Amino acid sequence: MLVRVSDLNKTFRRGAEVINVLSDLDLQIDRGEFLALMGPSGSGKSTLLNLLAGLDRPTSGVIEVAGQRIDSLSRKQLAHWRARHIGFVFQFYNLLPVLSAARNIELPLLLTNLSSAERKKHVATALDIVGLTKRAKHTPRTLSGGEQQRVGIARAIVTDPTLILADEPTGDLDRNTGDGILDLLDALNREHGKTIVMVTHDPHAANRASHHLYMVDGRVSNEMAA
Repeated sequence: MLVRVSDLNKTFRRGAEVINVLSDLDLQIDRGEFLALMGPSGSGKSTLLNLLAGLDRPTSGVIEVAGQRIDSLSRKQLAHWRARHIGFVFQFYNLLPVLSAARNIELPLLLTNLSSAERKKHVATALDIVGLTKRAKHTPRTLSGGEQQRVGIARAIVTDPTLILADEPTGDLDRNTGDGILDLLDALNREHGKTIVMVTHDPHAANRASHHLYMVDGRVSNEMAA
């Protein structure tokens, strides 16, 4: 087991109103799993992903990744932990437009103790894995949507993370381009042993995963809500 979530709750306040997004949620994810997390908008999928990434804190409950409880870490500790263990793939790429593909990919490595030469080796490996070695010096505006997402994936894997979290990674792409991204995620899972949690609304994308779960009323279920 790589991820253990127990009695997880997350609430937000809107004025005097308290909104329960996640309620007593329990979840286990095995190492090497490719999990598709589905559910309607507002069901808490992205909130759960942000909590697993250490980008947000739970109101209560336990989040354990690779034997490390992250719900009790300080902000500084979380930043260091996230840099080592989490690769995040965004729907809209989140690339810096003034930087080349290679420099965008290198950004997470700036939080490590690697030398410049070591960082370049890691970037070159990530570019090779996503098939963009020849586009390393191109800026995002000169890349297609699919290529930009491949840069995003390369940035996510450049630190050799414990867990890859993908939030609607094909949501802004056409079917053919999206299939290429899914092929890449599948290869990262099968050939490189990466554990992947992918949030998606698309059953076609979800079918590429080895396991499906559904968000229902702030909890996870093995069955889609009626």
